[in-house]
Amino acid sequence: MVGSSFSGAVKYIVQKQQAKVLGGEGIRLMNVKSMVDDFNMQRMLNPELGKAVGHLVLSWSQMDAPKLSEKILMERAKQYLEKMKIQDTQYLVVEHRDTKHPHIHILYNRVDNSGRSISDKFQRRLNQKVCKEMTLEHGYHLAKDKSQVNRQQLKGADKIRYELSDTIQRASKFASSWGELETVLASKDIRLIYKYKSGTQQVEGISFEKDGMVFKGSKVDRSLSYGRLNNTISANSRRQFRGISTVNTGTKMNIPTTKSAQVTVAEQPSSEPDLIDTLLSPVHQNDPEQIRQQQIKKRKKSRGLHL
Repeated sequence: MVGSSFSGAVKYIVQKQQAKVLGGEGIRLMNVKSMVDDFNMQRMLNPELGKAVGHLVLSWSQMDAPKLSEKILMERAKQYLEKMKIQDTQYLVVEHRDTKHPHIHILYNRVDNSGRSISDKFQRRLNQKVCKEMTLEHGYHLAKDKSQVNRQQLKGADKIRYELSDTIQRASKFASSWGELETVLASKDIRLIYKYKSGTQQVEGISFEKDGMVFKGSKVDRSLSYGRLNNTISANSRRQFRGISTVNTGTKMNIPTTKSAQVTVAEQPSSEPDLIDTLLSPVHQNDPEQIRQQQIKKRKKSRGLHL
């Protein structure tokens, strides 16, 4: 996360209730004013960098709390910054104790000691890699799924991504067709974006849009790739049809009683797969490619009517 105001950022992490300054580098820690002045003095080495404030949060499971003394937290902060390639710059480390989950805030200057900019590109991807490495290295608790993530602490893209994961997984448990899933998600202001195989109408991927942010299904959660979602919807649909068939099998029907005609509904040849395939086909309303093809056909027909 990046920002433009050291004053606002320092005040937020230092003056919050139950905040404890653990240490820093290149700044005076005596009070908020000194910290802000020192950060701002170095940012003047590169005044063209508007968003010079770097803000990171490291959070652990409450099960790891006994392992995390103030000294250890400071060591982990330094290790994290090194692995993230955030070096030769000012930083401030503050522990917040307002939640059950141990966590620290790291504020750093994106203008390094030589006046060069510290890039924030690919930081999200690198962060995931570094956090996993450190978790395994130090034997911290590794959550098996997203259920233990504290949603209230999330902001920005992470917050949207988890909202998408929770909402889509709930909806997909009951949806028996793509059209049904689209309708349910639309009511939650979530739009489905299909990716087609080049030159065809064959769907090969899916993304989700909410609040102007777009995420690939597999990036939201592995279970939300197009292939896995399609399998889930297929299973739901077949389960629904089996329930209908079970009910119909128990219904008496006026059919001939000859041996050759004594066939229950469940034993009759079924066109169920074709019907299921039809129901499972994604509904594409106002598909741009389809509209374009229809317009071309109309123009061709209109040309043939001229005398």
